[in-house]
Amino acid sequence: MATFNLGTLLNSTPVVRSNFTVSETAPNDVFQFRINSTRNVNLTVTDISTGDDVDLVLFRDNGNGVFDSGDLELGASPNQINRDESINHRLDAGTYFAEVHRLSFSSSGTGIYDFAVSATLPNTTLGYNNLLPREFELGNLSGDVTRFNVITNTNTSDTYSFSLGSFEGVNITLSNLFADADIRLIRDSNNNRIVDSGEIVASSTNGGNVSDVISNIRDSGNYFLQVNQFSGTTGYRLAFDHFTTPEA
Repeated sequence: MATFNLGTLLNSTPVVRSNFTVSETAPNDVFQFRINSTRNVNLTVTDISTGDDVDLVLFRDNGNGVFDSGDLELGASPNQINRDESINHRLDAGTYFAEVHRLSFSSSGTGIYDFAVSATLPNTTLGYNNLLPREFELGNLSGDVTRFNVITNTNTSDTYSFSLGSFEGVNITLSNLFADADIRLIRDSNNNRIVDSGEIVASSTNGGNVSDVISNIRDSGNYFLQVNQFSGTTGYRLAFDHFTTPEA
């Protein structure tokens, strides 16, 4: 097992480690990091090699600075083969470990992956998740799609990926809120799976439990839609209302 110390996450800039490997003889990588105050910590494992399956697990250090059986597991992302892994968790100051684990019963050979972690400020739009996993894949929107989920301090963000073809458009509504959550739409133009400057297409940040709406998206291409916690715990209804543009 290899452990990589990423040091203290001082700002929201993601720390990325690309083309890491796990195998039958070395099935685990551990990434150690520290935060000095409460942050929304976002972790992803993306670009997993074809046919391979790795999981992501988050632990809090028990105080000895070593990854061991005494560390407290805080959350896991156990998606199936080739699916991106994602954990978004509000964490207090301390030392943490993110374990990337190869599943031997699903994988063959050497698994290759990219790992990223960021730490953003909670209770502010600056706390939005700035990583882009394909957490919920909707594919090409050829009709209306509705999803229901929950945002909490242990799941501060959900990310949906979808595409629009020629002469297609979509209106997006976040509703049925009990606390404050917001949405934003992103085009990852350089495909680095990070929200960079100029990539936010639209956002809606109404306060409290007021519904959020993004309307009249008409350009074909690939998109990410994020539901981000502002404060509190809430279930939500996320509706993608598909339409055909007049040019069709």
